[in-house]
Amino acid sequence: MIRVGIIGVGTVGSHVVKILQENEDIITARSGKKIIPIIGVVKDTTKKRDVNLPLSSDVNDVLDNPEVDVVVELMGGVDEAYKIVTRALKNKKAVVTANKALLAYHRYELRDLAGDTPIGYEASVAGGIPIIKALREGLSANHIEAIKGIMNGTCNFILTKMMNEKAEFADVLREAQALGYAEADPTFDVGGFDAAHKLLILASIAYGIDVKPEEILIEGIEHINSEDIYFAKEFGYNIKLLTIAKKSGDQVELRVHPALVPITQMIAKVDGVMNGISVIGDRVGETMYYGPGAGGSATASAVVSDLIDIARHTQNSPMLGFIKPLEKSGLTLMNRDNICTQYYIRVTVEDKIGVLSKISEILGKHSISISSFLQKQDVKKEERAVLLFSTHTCKESDIQKALQELSQLEFVELKPAMIRIEA
Repeated sequence: MIRVGIIGVGTVGSHVVKILQENEDIITARSGKKIIPIIGVVKDTTKKRDVNLPLSSDVNDVLDNPEVDVVVELMGGVDEAYKIVTRALKNKKAVVTANKALLAYHRYELRDLAGDTPIGYEASVAGGIPIIKALREGLSANHIEAIKGIMNGTCNFILTKMMNEKAEFADVLREAQALGYAEADPTFDVGGFDAAHKLLILASIAYGIDVKPEEILIEGIEHINSEDIYFAKEFGYNIKLLTIAKKSGDQVELRVHPALVPITQMIAKVDGVMNGISVIGDRVGETMYYGPGAGGSATASAVVSDLIDIARHTQNSPMLGFIKPLEKSGLTLMNRDNICTQYYIRVTVEDKIGVLSKISEILGKHSISISSFLQKQDVKKEERAVLLFSTHTCKESDIQKALQELSQLEFVELKPAMIRIEA
């Protein structure tokens, strides 16, 4: 028998309890052992909860309880969660967590501390999609060449509505908040930070690279407007918030940002609140994973899958899936200035002679070649035009220098905007 203590019996924790209790027969058959939740920890024990489980407000009732075999951490946050998980591991209790922020900052410390004590974290990335198991097990014979993911349902819902209904960002955000897809303060989601935490977890498994969120390129979707949607539709793109990992020699690109994705790509077809992840292995080629990336039941399903692995004794392999460094020389993070891709640029200008030639001159000076161009009249101001460009492949440092120079031109009326193109 595996006895479980759950710290954080909110939406996900309640669903974990229900799955373990209501699906006990099939879980026992598949794991070979009964997995029984015996206690939960919450902040307020007086709050009514739809869960059949003894509750406490003291984490010590789980961490110091000799009857608890596995600690399930679902409280969220970083610092306090790290202390709790550290104590659990020091007490030789297995841990299952859905805490992506915790792992984004402390996955390597926890790996070293755990040793042979299992840590399950399938629920930390893409909710109900078993992407951690796919990377650690199903694709373990492959060098991973690239990962592209849509791993934030809030952003995907907003961008899908903007693309399909020509709605403005602020209006769709309010709708997402009303539907419960976005928080009252949506910055963590729409700013790209949630997706970045998930990317770093996958990058650790795929590349053995220890990088913190502050070290990678992270951009959100707040600046996307109707002109960007217009350009995307004209040239056969969808706009998605992408998490991207690519190996190039002994370096790895890690970045999170909105991207123009050709509608022919499978990842471009992932709409609404759903998540999708494309993984390219050197032997298997491209594999695609699709499903619900959030929600109490889907996330709880992933938590219970880790508990079943622990019961089967199959999760005593290394936490990140490897024993020795994946590459002889070790992989390092590529400097964001050296990233090379295509770009889309939006420039709002006074509608007068000579503007286009001056912009073209500046782009050419920075080794940026124009691939396509559209001009729209600004609907808000007749004497203003919106110029929309796409480029051939160029360096991030060059595009940033060009944007800075463009923003200083007297006829440029709004700060130029840029979206990367992932063709």
